Amino acid sequence: MSDPITRFYQKQLPEAELKNNILTARCPFCEKKGAASLVVSLNPESYFHGYFRCQDLCVPGGFPLHFARMRGLDLRTVPGFDPDRDYGTGRIDYPLRNINHEILEFMDRMTDELRHRFRTMGVGDTVLARMRVGYNGRYLVYPYIQADGNCYAARCVHPDRPEDTFWHGDERFAAPAFRIFNSSDIDCCENGSLLVTEGEESLLAIKQLGLPVVAVPTATDLEHLESDRFAWLRTIFLWVDNSAASEAAAREFATRLGYKVRLIGWPGTAPKNCTPARLAAREGDSFRRTAFSLIREARSFSPFSSPEREHLRFLETLEQEAGASYQTMRSGFTILDRALGGIHGINIMGGTPKAGKSCFFIQIATEMARRRIPVIYYDFENGRQKIYLRTLCRLGRLSVDQVRKGKEALAGEEKKRLQAARRDLQQMLPWFRVVTDRSLSPELMRHHIDFLRHETNSDYTLVVIDSLHKLPFKDFSERRTGIDAWLRQLEAIRDELDVSFLVISELSRGRDGRYDSQPQLGSFKGSGDIEYSADNALVFLPRWDPFAAGDQDQRKNELWLVASREQGPGRIATYRLDYPYWGFVEE
Repeated sequence: MSDPITRFYQKQLPEAELKNNILTARCPFCEKKGAASLVVSLNPESYFHGYFRCQDLCVPGGFPLHFARMRGLDLRTVPGFDPDRDYGTGRIDYPLRNINHEILEFMDRMTDELRHRFRTMGVGDTVLARMRVGYNGRYLVYPYIQADGNCYAARCVHPDRPEDTFWHGDERFAAPAFRIFNSSDIDCCENGSLLVTEGEESLLAIKQLGLPVVAVPTATDLEHLESDRFAWLRTIFLWVDNSAASEAAAREFATRLGYKVRLIGWPGTAPKNCTPARLAAREGDSFRRTAFSLIREARSFSPFSSPEREHLRFLETLEQEAGASYQTMRSGFTILDRALGGIHGINIMGGTPKAGKSCFFIQIATEMARRRIPVIYYDFENGRQKIYLRTLCRLGRLSVDQVRKGKEALAGEEKKRLQAARRDLQQMLPWFRVVTDRSLSPELMRHHIDFLRHETNSDYTLVVIDSLHKLPFKDFSERRTGIDAWLRQLEAIRDELDVSFLVISELSRGRDGRYDSQPQLGSFKGSGDIEYSADNALVFLPRWDPFAAGDQDQRKNELWLVASREQGPGRIATYRLDYPYWGFVEE
């Protein structure tokens, strides 16, 4: 079944022949005898579907609405016509005086040498005449025709020194808002596609290919183009010079216009500062194939990643998750790793004060760092000296007093254990970084992660936050919104950088001032977003009475999984305090 645009042209050109998605007919606009052919591109998968042009360039080419207007058709019969479309009521008061007669004189002064120069770019005399390009004896003259069909200002460019330019005519029409060469193509391409390029010579080279195109004198002029001028175009191809400045200007312009812009990239073999006109001169007959190939490959200026990149990233992530690096993201507690599938995503653990939350996460973090997994420990509770001291106690199975006395005060096995623990700590520190900066921001956190990942050449990173409620906020009175904002940032960092988080949270007290004996998601303090942000929400509850006498190594905590994206909730395991070595034993 043919589409509406194809049916429209076949109805208007009943004698036309359709072959290989090209409709060919006698041009209905040519006034002279022996009219040239009118060709229409009718490939529904092309961005130029419905674009027509006379091979003699008797009229500007365009899309169905332009065709209908020139033939005086009822626009309601044209595909894509919108009766509510507002083209704007603003009109320009053009002066009575123009420079049309001067433009004709300049055209007559074109030399054979200059015509030959343009032919080296593939630009023929017909295109030069259609664009009314002239010569004043020293400078090429490019007329900037306005919407009323008249020229009031022209840009003069030295043929050998393109930086040597000036404007001729009414200076009001040399203002940035009027600097669009061949601006009539914008209206001709309503509901269709248009190229925007940099420099008049490049426009001529592209026009010779039979494509609709407008140009600005330089890429910096793009910033003065009003978005409304391009409102009724479906797609805009932007092809600027091969330079950093031009690309930056093109991206700024594309940002303003949004989804409809597609940036044409340069082939890797193109020299720096190359232009489409120079590429045409360099490639000769191959320029047509190269240009259309670049147009097909043009990338949309989209807020989304390309489908190809998304697919590649998905396959790479699958491969990473099957690799050794992903499998090493383990806490060292067998039952916990089995319950969570390893330490991945955002894991938020709440607990009562003095339940051992910091001790529990310090043990996991340092054990992972010992396996050469990069770990950043953001500490706002204990201080780095206390973290290192407790780690040394656990590694050497020595008490704090024994470690503080030093190896000179120890003897035998205890001395050897302290020496070995110190070596372990020193070897671990390149992978274990403690940060106590209370001016932390999400941007600084990203910087820390990037640095450590690059320094250790690792795919994954563990970030520990002790604790969520002590992260820095701009306004302490808006603590809850600050916590929720940090959770949003942690989600973004998790997804962008493949970071795993262990986050300590406080629990809320009930009306009687006590903590819930039964763990639940509503026990977390200060944020309603934990249930949405956490991949795993855990509660660490002591099962011992802090006021009762008894052996400290019999103090036990239960770890509960109260919510998870992938795992079933329930009690994970019991953890006995390994007193006085600042660690836990999983039971």
